[in-house]
Amino acid sequence: MEVITAGRLLRTWKVVWLYLRTFLIFSLPVLLVGLIFVVVIHVMGPPPLKVPQTTIFYGADESIIGEHEPLGQNRFWVKLEDISPYMTKATVAVEDRRFYNHHGFDLKRIGAALLADIRAGSKVQGASTITQQYSRNLFLAPDKTWERKLKEAIYAARIEANYTKDEILQGYLNTIYYGHGHYGIEAASQFYYGKPAKKLNLAEASMLAGIPKGPSYYSPIVSMDHAKKRQKIVLDAMVATGAASATEAAEAYNAPLKIVGKANLPAGRASYFQDEVEYLLKNKLGLDAEEVKLGGYHVYTTLDPELQEKAEHWVEKSIPKTSSIQVGMVALDPRTGDVKAMVGGRDYQESAYNRATQARRAPGSTFKPFLYTAALENGFTPSTLLMSEPTTFFEGEENQYTPENFGHHYANDEITLAQAIAVSDNVYAVKTNIFIGPEQLVKTAKDFGIKSDLSAIPSLALGTKPVGVLEMTSAYSVFANNGVKSEPRFITKVVDYKGDIVYEQEVKKKRVIDQEYAYVMTDLMKGVFDERLNDYTRVTGASINSLIDRPTAGKTGSTNYDNWIIGYTPQLVTGVWTGYDKGKSLHPFNDVLYSKNIWGHFMKDTMADRPVAQFTQPEGVVGVNVNPETGLLASDSCPEKRLSFYIEGTQPTKHCKGDASDKEKAPVSPKQTEEKGFFKRIWNWMTG
Repeated sequence: MEVITAGRLLRTWKVVWLYLRTFLIFSLPVLLVGLIFVVVIHVMGPPPLKVPQTTIFYGADESIIGEHEPLGQNRFWVKLEDISPYMTKATVAVEDRRFYNHHGFDLKRIGAALLADIRAGSKVQGASTITQQYSRNLFLAPDKTWERKLKEAIYAARIEANYTKDEILQGYLNTIYYGHGHYGIEAASQFYYGKPAKKLNLAEASMLAGIPKGPSYYSPIVSMDHAKKRQKIVLDAMVATGAASATEAAEAYNAPLKIVGKANLPAGRASYFQDEVEYLLKNKLGLDAEEVKLGGYHVYTTLDPELQEKAEHWVEKSIPKTSSIQVGMVALDPRTGDVKAMVGGRDYQESAYNRATQARRAPGSTFKPFLYTAALENGFTPSTLLMSEPTTFFEGEENQYTPENFGHHYANDEITLAQAIAVSDNVYAVKTNIFIGPEQLVKTAKDFGIKSDLSAIPSLALGTKPVGVLEMTSAYSVFANNGVKSEPRFITKVVDYKGDIVYEQEVKKKRVIDQEYAYVMTDLMKGVFDERLNDYTRVTGASINSLIDRPTAGKTGSTNYDNWIIGYTPQLVTGVWTGYDKGKSLHPFNDVLYSKNIWGHFMKDTMADRPVAQFTQPEGVVGVNVNPETGLLASDSCPEKRLSFYIEGTQPTKHCKGDASDKEKAPVSPKQTEEKGFFKRIWNWMTG
């Protein structure tokens, strides 16, 4: 028996200590890193699992009018119990068989993947678990750096440490990409099969479960052959894991599939309106752009889907498909400012440019109501007489301005303000603007809410400065709402993905003019459709007055490039512009009736089921029967009459005689006789 000497024992101990020390040197850092990793995971706590979701837009009736699709993506969140069990089993079988047994990292699978990669000399097999893929979908950019790998590991560990397996699987199924812009199983199921994820059968689920491996390759829309091969792999995995029997798998593989390729969700309506809402969410409400895209907000809007449908219908029906003319249209409730319908163009797919909010066009004579409001406040009355004849206005010795009436038609006589607005006499308007002072018109228009740039020039009375359809329509709401302006409102409230209200907009009101002036102006604009005010030409609304079956006021306007009409009942204000995008002039016969026809038919159609409402006559306004031609009280000598309204104390008191003496002196109010310096001299020149 060999004797173990002390020297040999010492040598043995030195060797053991060498190996032990070497082990400690290499293992302690690993243990230390592991300890630090555990501490970091504990300190950081659970990561937020707010997943990207599609923002939903609702109409005033709370029906879905559209979804926000960031970069063409659809994302909807559903709970695990609202996903077919076939789908969850198929996904686990093909993506991560040991999902319920590992803690975020499948070491056995990682080892097998490494061996496969070494043998092939390249990366041929993935080893990412469902947890790792989920963390990547939630938090990481699609790069392939070591930093990203480390972050992925940290996120995966945090998720596993703080959430249940079912919560992780639910999140994964709601974030994975299934191709064609659809993220999450609900969006994918709706797109491919036109049904909710809860109703997927084994054949449908096994087909969908195979797509994330390569959405552009395994999509049944791209290649059914590739999709079927991948489906077979999924079904075999389900058989191998016991998730399905061989018989069930064979039946599922041979079952016919009806691929829809279109989401069975409410079709997007009012795209121009939705664009405006998104603009407000980003730029007015202070919500982050990415949050709007991916935040899963529920946005409740003012849109009336029925009115929107009618607006789009009458635009389409009124303009020939062969015409390239464009349209901008807004309908709103004057009492609240709520925008009920909006058309920004004839085809959103061809042009997303919103002509109702973004375009600026010359409004023509639709600008005159602001002028005549200022005139009423400066002493004019509906009976004020001015000459309608070719007139040149001089500004200094060199500058001159000669406004023209449409078709070069003039009364060559005095006409009343009521007639001037009804037949849209331009000479009368410019004279009025010069008398009250162009600065006064600018101020009044700004008070009504016109934000576009204006110039204090004589021609402003004829709407020569470009404005927007929305701002003009909103400005007209002042007349319809008894002198009170309600700011345009598109959004009533915004609810986040948790159900909390993050924004709520109240109606904003401001009195702009006295109720009496609003009522008199409304009465004047009712004359646009009243042929008793015909003079040297017909009233401008004559072509559609057969569509007017209730108290309605409005004003038309036109330039060589633009055609407008803005009109209202007490319940609804609608503005319509038609014209060409690129400065092409309107055809004098083919293009000049589109706006009127759209407006007239839309208003008649929209108001058909609503009670007839009257404009409320305020105290301080009186109505008298006036001869339309002279502006004097009707009499036996002048039996033609129209009930006209005046600020109390300004109504005519002289009866019409039916001879030249009726127009010897223009009816004026006491305010008109006040000294106005330079403008009074012009007034005397014009009327003398």
